[in-house]
Amino acid sequence: MRDDGVNAQVLLAWYDVHARDLPWRMPPGSGQQADPYRVWLSEVMLQQTTVAAVRAYFARFTARWPTVGDLAAALDGDVMAEWAGLGYYARARNLLACARAVVARHGGVFPSDLASLRALPGVGPYTAAAIAAIAFGRSETVVDGNVERVMARVFAVETPLPAAKPALIALATRLTPAERAGDYAQAVMDLGATICTPRNPACAICPWVTGCAARSQGIAPTLPRKSPKPEKPIRTGTIWLARREDGALLLERRPDRGLLGGTLGFPGDGWDGASGAAPLSSNWHLAGEVRHTFTHFHLILTVQTAQVPQTTIPHRGEFLGRNLFSPQDLPTLMRKAHSLAFG
Repeated sequence: MRDDGVNAQVLLAWYDVHARDLPWRMPPGSGQQADPYRVWLSEVMLQQTTVAAVRAYFARFTARWPTVGDLAAALDGDVMAEWAGLGYYARARNLLACARAVVARHGGVFPSDLASLRALPGVGPYTAAAIAAIAFGRSETVVDGNVERVMARVFAVETPLPAAKPALIALATRLTPAERAGDYAQAVMDLGATICTPRNPACAICPWVTGCAARSQGIAPTLPRKSPKPEKPIRTGTIWLARREDGALLLERRPDRGLLGGTLGFPGDGWDGASGAAPLSSNWHLAGEVRHTFTHFHLILTVQTAQVPQTTIPHRGEFLGRNLFSPQDLPTLMRKAHSLAFG
């Protein structure tokens, strides 16, 4: 144990009082283990997303599919529709693959050891460690962006990310306790999310303030340092929105792999590595442009619209009425195009 106040016991005492109330957690210090399914689901949802954005999705998913077996039996399209708006759609595909693997390989019970968890589809080092620690109490080191930031500041690590990652993991491992590892993992994440924030950290109320090297050196707000990111390229393309006389819209299911994989969308061309002509012959009208940013590029899409007769037969996709889908089932990019075209 460090004698400068930076240790698990100090942080756990703070967590017992200040832990965030989250629907996938058990009360700190209760001795109760969290449901592995709920821990796994929350961790997958929280990747690249905020707690505020995830709460409603988590509630809907667990109400509709309360167990991993229920999720494994779900239709792909239903899961993708519930996921719409959370982004990074490969996560939703991995979610289904993992649920089905837990049922097929482990009888619907999540394994507790790190190696078996890592062998599940879409479960990387962070998610496996989080499940093992939080759901099974194993002394595993859980390192996300919040933990990296806390470690960089407590130990004044000035090496920029991502080069600093191995050192930050090693430092986090040194502090991980054998007992209450799950509570400790969540405590460090809460510390980063609520006090040791990216900008203007509230050092005065931090339980580790006395031993924080970056605080003593006056450099806490500048850490962790990050290597400059290259400028994102800009892609362009076209998207076609056709509405039939009865209000049905022309949609197609995107390929399972690739951008927005497995989701419903409007036919497009030239922006996602695929190409294709207009999905039907019509008098198309320019509605304008929509802009969207993906992880690796900015996108500008030209939106073309058409009102077509009831008897129209498309070259691509199929017409779906409002009884079969809602615009809210679509990814954010497609909802932007729908709003532009039809208000």
